[in-house]
Amino acid sequence: MITTLSAASWFKSTYSNDGGECVEVAHLPKAHVGIRDSKNPSGPALVFDADEWDAFTAGVTSGKLNGHNA
Repeated sequence: MITTLSAASWFKSTYSNDGGECVEVAHLPKAHVGIRDSKNPSGPALVFDADEWDAFTAGVTSGKLNGHNA
């Protein structure tokens, strides 16, 4: 598992606005993806493997993770 994220290159979506309420994503070694709160870059981050990331983004895209279908 990835033990440090300090060398990761984090980026925001091009759809992000300047309001500061964004998440940042980083492509990590071994096909992992990191996600963190842009307001707290030194705080915790979630790390997904490729299959988990695909399932997460599919859930977001389909609306299954919008809180109304739980």
